[in-house]
Amino acid sequence: MKTINPATGETLKEYQEMGIEEIGSIIKKANAAQKEWKFRSFEERAGYLRKIASILRDRKSELAELMAKEMGKPLAQGEGEAEKCAWVCDYYADHAEAFLEADVIETDASKSYVTFNPLGVVLAIMPWNFPFWQLFRFAAPALMAGNGAILKHSANTTGCALEIENIIHDAGIPKDLFRTIIRDKSGMKDVIQHDWISAVTLTGSTRAGKAVAAQAGETLKKTVLELGGSDPYIILEDADVKKAAETCATSRLINSGQSCIAAKRFIVTEKVYDEFVEEFTQIMKSKKVGDPFEEGTDVGPQAREDLRDELHDQVQRSKEKGANILLGGEKPKGSGAYYPVTVMDNINAGMPAYEEELFGPVAAIIKVKDEEEAIKVANDTNFGLGAAIFSEDKKRAEEIAANKIEAGCCFVNEFVKSDPRLPFGGIKQSGYGRELSLYGIREFVNAKTVYIGN
Repeated sequence: MKTINPATGETLKEYQEMGIEEIGSIIKKANAAQKEWKFRSFEERAGYLRKIASILRDRKSELAELMAKEMGKPLAQGEGEAEKCAWVCDYYADHAEAFLEADVIETDASKSYVTFNPLGVVLAIMPWNFPFWQLFRFAAPALMAGNGAILKHSANTTGCALEIENIIHDAGIPKDLFRTIIRDKSGMKDVIQHDWISAVTLTGSTRAGKAVAAQAGETLKKTVLELGGSDPYIILEDADVKKAAETCATSRLINSGQSCIAAKRFIVTEKVYDEFVEEFTQIMKSKKVGDPFEEGTDVGPQAREDLRDELHDQVQRSKEKGANILLGGEKPKGSGAYYPVTVMDNINAGMPAYEEELFGPVAAIIKVKDEEEAIKVANDTNFGLGAAIFSEDKKRAEEIAANKIEAGCCFVNEFVKSDPRLPFGGIKQSGYGRELSLYGIREFVNAKTVYIGN
């Protein structure tokens, strides 16, 4: 297994894959460590989490460089990711005890309540696009709840995975409680079904989610799945078009377009369609694609050349079915997995740009007649992760967001983002379960009824 710099094609490092016996030993030790960890006080666990947060802030520059080398993230975005990981650690250090306080329920008993106990060792199968954030948004609540954790990261971010382990151990967390394993995704069934793995969380593609859910289901293990998205952004006729275009461009290009909650489909009512297309295209045109180590780079390379080629294939197949390419759309020559900022319109059902997730800096604009058609098109997808509505009538937009859009989260006049204080997750083919906030920490606990008779 090897990591490759997507900006240059250079091999960074090769790693030896772990065998199932070695992994089994790691899991066994994690299980033993968790049985001791679960009796540590919340105050003691919180101290370790705050130390992790401090290390993340202190090392953010070197962590950003590692992300840039392994998956092409621009440096400023990598530093921001490290800061956000520190935030989620501090957040759960501050709030976990209250989130897991017993719920007292009045019944015929002399006393009855629900207590929240850790499940055990949780396997985290994580993606490359936010190599630190995806893990810490799981690990912070899982560790504070008293669980142990095993990380299986994407092969192309193995260096990030090992550095995460170093940070957690440097903070004083027992070394066996959190471990990284190096294993190809094709060999994960035996790990998922190991007797001492209590639950599994995965962030990744819908295809990967189905495979993991099926394998975990065979041994009745709890799963949380955060999968792909084709987030619709609705621009109504009363929107502030300039502000909407700026916000939409920002969302589409987060992490070089490689985000499950990035804006993907821009659904624009006909009265403001031309104005939005002009504003949006000009903003997208101004964004700089280049070396992630260079100051001012907005869009780095795609994480791997095969992913870049898949994205280009989606663009070409959409073009063949009638999509207009207003900007970009040509695969550049030379080294590196770069792809230009691309804008397409005349997007209709049946095109990859309408039906599939575009995981890169490619925007698909869809014209609709009115609000009713916009909602219909927004919901006309197998995905259901995030969505956004743009309108100067906030009450109108809130009604659409709260009651008419089929998604796990819906924002008004803002781009979709994850926040430790709010639950995050999707519906339909975007997965199930929630991360972050109170809801996230209660995913990997046993909600146990305690009843004391009279």
